[in-house]
Amino acid sequence: MIDSEAISCRFLRSVAEVPQDMWNALSGHQPFLRHEFLKALEDSGSVGAGCGWYPEPLVIYRGAALAALVPVYRKTHSYGEYVFDWAWARAYEMAGLHYYPKLVAAVPYTPVTGPRVLCGAERCDTDIVHAAARALRAHAAATGASSVHWLFTDAACRETLEAAGFSQRTGFQFHWHNDGWSSFGDYLAALSAPKRKNIRRERRQVAEAGVRYVIHEGPVRHEALWDVFYDLYRTTIAKYGAIAYLTRDFFSRIGASVPGVVLVLGYVDTAPVAGALFFRDETTLYGRYWGGLTPIPGLHFETCYYQAIDYCLAHGLQRFEAGAQGAHKLSRGFLPTPTYSMHWLDHPQFQRAVDDFLARENAGLEMTLNELNEHTPFRRPS
Repeated sequence: MIDSEAISCRFLRSVAEVPQDMWNALSGHQPFLRHEFLKALEDSGSVGAGCGWYPEPLVIYRGAALAALVPVYRKTHSYGEYVFDWAWARAYEMAGLHYYPKLVAAVPYTPVTGPRVLCGAERCDTDIVHAAARALRAHAAATGASSVHWLFTDAACRETLEAAGFSQRTGFQFHWHNDGWSSFGDYLAALSAPKRKNIRRERRQVAEAGVRYVIHEGPVRHEALWDVFYDLYRTTIAKYGAIAYLTRDFFSRIGASVPGVVLVLGYVDTAPVAGALFFRDETTLYGRYWGGLTPIPGLHFETCYYQAIDYCLAHGLQRFEAGAQGAHKLSRGFLPTPTYSMHWLDHPQFQRAVDDFLARENAGLEMTLNELNEHTPFRRPS
């Protein structure tokens, strides 16, 4: 006799093994967790063989019904995660141990906080999250993975994972929040005078250079637009010696299939000079990739920040997450916001060492956040 409430877990080799409608019924509101986005990464060769990201999604059943999903990847390096554990890998190597492969519950190349146990609700049942945690630890042990890492996980999942023996690591990003403003002018008026003056100067420099912007909202199926954007993206990646994780084909696929694509392209006359790719859901705009060809003062800030804030204000969005890092965002109205990841290492001695490191790092980061919050870019009440 089958217990209808029994929880069972199974690892797959591709998100394609789950029908799109079943996946999306559980994935929630973020575009990055949708079947179309994750499958585009696979089908375009942006993850998979040769990329160091091997899909192993976890499916969780309650009885015969699909109850939850976890986007899991087996990693052979630490690129594209935005939670930096290279020092942990070096420590393993110095001890004669292998840190890779490891397992991550994450969206590749996407430092955006969100649910990692997808159950179609704001908060999964605790027993489902515990089952996912047990399954990942067991899978790591059975397949020779050193560790399990939940990256940019939300608060509901984080609390349960901590109770299940995972250690918390804190980071932070800078996010913009709409404080009831109806126009860019209203937003500027809330800033301190020096910050307001600087933003006006940056916007004026770009306008005086003759840059005009065109916004394309999804679906974006015109291949010529993606050719333009990919040239901008690759040129900027090469300029900074970074790695172009995403293939040209990826952009065509997400442009045609993923809801919430917002492509911003800047031109001088008819020549493209800058572009930025955003995604949106009902409340939030997410900045992901950008590129620029011309050294126009303020071009990056206008393309990646001010055009996005204009968009949020015009569409009633409450938050803009502009991606990882970037202390320069603070002076432009973006406030520090904590992010969290959860970690478990199979080696008890290294787990203790990591716990000691995290206790010191988290305490130092709390001090950093307090200091940043004291330097608000907004006018203080008189």
